[in-house]
Amino acid sequence: MQNTLLVGLSKQMVLERQMDVVSNNIANMNTNGYKADRSLFEEYLSSNAHEDNFASRDRRVSFVQDRATFHDFSQGPTEETKNPLDVAIDGNAFLVVQTPGGERYTREGNLAINSRGQLVTASGYQVLGTSGPITFQQTDHDVNIATDGNISVLEGTSRLDSIRGKLRLVSFAQAQRLLKEGSNLYAPGEGTQALPDTKAQIRQGFIEKSNVNSVVEMSRMIEITRTYTQIASLLQQQSDLHKSAIEKLADVPN
Repeated sequence: MQNTLLVGLSKQMVLERQMDVVSNNIANMNTNGYKADRSLFEEYLSSNAHEDNFASRDRRVSFVQDRATFHDFSQGPTEETKNPLDVAIDGNAFLVVQTPGGERYTREGNLAINSRGQLVTASGYQVLGTSGPITFQQTDHDVNIATDGNISVLEGTSRLDSIRGKLRLVSFAQAQRLLKEGSNLYAPGEGTQALPDTKAQIRQGFIEKSNVNSVVEMSRMIEITRTYTQIASLLQQQSDLHKSAIEKLADVPN
């Protein structure tokens, strides 16, 4: 196969995977606390010509490949809900939740209290405090979440605050190694360790929205589609030229 076709095919494969990343970002642009993914590309040089009569610039063919994707952990916009169980995190910290697969981490702050009085995420996973799961009593009301994560309530007719726990906030020295899972959760990647975060602050009554810029992502999707179509047209032209050359060579008289 000619180098033109190989180079064009490598670009189309990269564009297809990039479209998957962009599509996933767009699908989650309304997911609270969602962090967008970005694609990382690099040039791949393949040595194809080995005869001495080739010029040096013809010895290597330049391809493109998607090296990896990385997480965009920039802060998303916050929205005031006035719901006392909604929290937004100012800083790089994550909430810790308990799942069947172990501890996971999230920025999704629209919390709730389940039928057993446990503080849970929108997906039903227990939110962990510094001393374990956070549980409320049936008579608790006027929930207050301080900036440091301390949760206090008024119990029954009492006017004295009762402490129910403190949100466990953690951060990572190598956050890019976190692995995305479903339900807007992150799993610890190889070599990652959750460290207590004392700098981040909690904002009660707010939620952090997705950091996906819908206009930018839609523009990228259009750009990817156009580029893919242009390359497909180029490859078709090259294929037609190749076919025409073969047909003309076949017509050469003996």
